[in-house]
Amino acid sequence: MRWWLAAAATTAVPTESTQQALGYPSLFLLVLIGALVPVVPTGALVSSAAVVAFHQTAPFSLAMVFVTASLAAFLGDATLYWLGRRGMGSKNGSRWLEALRSRAPEERLAQAQQRLAEHNVAVLVLSRLVPAGRIPVMLACLMAKWPLRRFVRGNLPACLAWALTYQLIGILGGSLFPEPWQGVVTAVALTVVVSAAPSVWRRIRRPRAA
Repeated sequence: MRWWLAAAATTAVPTESTQQALGYPSLFLLVLIGALVPVVPTGALVSSAAVVAFHQTAPFSLAMVFVTASLAAFLGDATLYWLGRRGMGSKNGSRWLEALRSRAPEERLAQAQQRLAEHNVAVLVLSRLVPAGRIPVMLACLMAKWPLRRFVRGNLPACLAWALTYQLIGILGGSLFPEPWQGVVTAVALTVVVSAAPSVWRRIRRPRAA
């Protein structure tokens, strides 16, 4: 009886190889969808995956999370930009272009256009790290008629920096607690704080400016 319970418990808990076989494709797919449809909290996903990888014994787990997340973000951004360019060239536009415009208020778009004109490709890296900054800068690149090749070259280091930043948040959360779920909760909380900080700072500054 004890042997049966031990065998059942062993089968019930997924092994590291099973977690990796399911986890990396899931992470890739979710980050890719999050890049195309900016409603999925992709930063929290990368941080959570980094926590799990930090507690695994398999080598290169953290490296696999980094490669998977950055590649998915890069492909998602490139696809969304390509769809946006098609919409810019179409007489009737496209739903992808309309979705980009709906997520880029006029004030944010004007700031993105000014920064793009002043700092060029470097703005792409910053836009990926600043919450809600990616879409206005992408739309500014579309309105500046950047070719896809130019956008891709600038967006590659942006995706690498983004994946590394949120992975470091996950490693920090994973190193603070012995259990992976505790690290995941901490990493998600840190991600929420990082995401909310710019908007909170803008709200604090508005009364002072007024």
